[in-house]
Amino acid sequence: MVTKQFSGSPEDADLTRADSLAREIFSDVANKWALLIIDALGEDTLRFGEVRQGVEGISHKMLTQNLRMMERNGLVERTVYSTVPPRVEYNLTEPGRALREMVHRMCDWTHEYIGHIEASRHNFDA
Repeated sequence: MVTKQFSGSPEDADLTRADSLAREIFSDVANKWALLIIDALGEDTLRFGEVRQGVEGISHKMLTQNLRMMERNGLVERTVYSTVPPRVEYNLTEPGRALREMVHRMCDWTHEYIGHIEASRHNFDA
């Protein structure tokens, strides 16, 4: 399936359409690794290894793929310094920082309802 280019106003973005660019973007940023990377970057500028240390359990490959996707979507800025060895740093752009605020609200929601969710799972599985 080919994603259509978005040519209207943001209000026209239709998440219900399978070929919607809005749906593709939502799919990109709503994965666990992207959310954890966004949180790890925070307000800082970090090198690849520092980002990896901040996201427990992520593989080198998954971190690379997600950072590239986030750079493509304009959420992360990648700066390469021509030193030997090359130094690469990552930081959130303005849209990335705005998304980070939403991630924090999701974390707050999780903390508030984790007991309820755990009890519901226990009752469902019983």
